[in-house]
Amino acid sequence: MRVLVAGAAGMLGQDVAAAARRRGHDVAAMTRTDLDVTDPASIDRAIAEVRPEAVINCAAWSAVDGAEDDERGAMAINDTGAALLAAGAARVGASVLYPSSDYVFDGTKGTPYLEDDMPDPINAYGRSKLGGEVSVAAANPKHFIVRTSWLFGLGGGNFVETMLRIGAEQPEVLVVSDQRGCPTATADLAEGMVQLVGTDAHGIHHMVGGGECTWFEFATEIFDQAHMETRVMSATTEMMARKAKRPAYSVLGHSREDAILLQPWQHALRRYLDDRELTAP
Repeated sequence: MRVLVAGAAGMLGQDVAAAARRRGHDVAAMTRTDLDVTDPASIDRAIAEVRPEAVINCAAWSAVDGAEDDERGAMAINDTGAALLAAGAARVGASVLYPSSDYVFDGTKGTPYLEDDMPDPINAYGRSKLGGEVSVAAANPKHFIVRTSWLFGLGGGNFVETMLRIGAEQPEVLVVSDQRGCPTATADLAEGMVQLVGTDAHGIHHMVGGGECTWFEFATEIFDQAHMETRVMSATTEMMARKAKRPAYSVLGHSREDAILLQPWQHALRRYLDDRELTAP
């Protein structure tokens, strides 16, 4: 299958392109220089060149706090740009996969959010991702919307790298303990997404690492597995004073019988740390 991966230079995009190649697909991995999702002419050129059978859109505004200062910019990429690319795929009969976020929910449910639960984002980033979900679905009937959360991967900055850096510089770190979600390795997510795009199971899917934890518990596990004697101090969300509000509980569950399940996040973290050692300069 000919697969076009947009945003291929990003943390998720790198893993998606690699996963698609491992499955034997003909992959066109395009960075923003090759394909700017905010530029209709750029999309037209890329679609005409590749003639894909599936498009995986990893081009995204991912700065949650930054979206509070520039919601229009986040919307241009996560909503309008995603819709333009989905429509471009539809013109050649290709399916489109759009990665979305747990932040489309408000965090008040208290039990895992399912695919058919009503979204209600509480920050600009979440609104931009929900806008993208709606727009992509309207633009291309052959759509896959994959909600995920708390990503970490070798191809970019992430919470694991932040903790390891701070742990190497100081004896203790302050981490919030009142936000609960599902850490997800981009390597695992990429494999699941590429598997999904080869099916006709269109619609909304939740795809996250198995299990759940708080950021505090995630940090503790990182230092335990990395054998670092860094003390993790518990903080509240209010104490950290981040610009964008975060949902207190954004665990994603499954109501679909065809849900693709990923390995437990602790196992994914172990593999990540092992791979990180192997790729260290």
